[in-house]
Amino acid sequence: MSTHMVNINISIKKEAYDFLKGFKTKDKSFSDVILGFKENGYKKGDAKALLRFAGALKHVDWDGREKMMKELRRDFDERIEETTRYMEKSRK
Repeated sequence: MSTHMVNINISIKKEAYDFLKGFKTKDKSFSDVILGFKENGYKKGDAKALLRFAGALKHVDWDGREKMMKELRRDFDERIEETTRYMEKSRK
């Protein structure tokens, strides 16, 4: 295995970061954590591998998320209506 280190920036969701951070220790980098999944034989589409993550999102406040999404949609709809009224008014 190569120990050559390259720096590559990736974007992940906060939940994914928190999940990986849960496996990280002071002696284990994020790369070590991710490669640990590979070394344990987890392959894309492997049902057994997916079971390892069962419960990973149990801490998520789904009701809060749903409320937040409803508010976001309502605010978006209001802005669309406001923009539409503005555009119609400016045409006259």
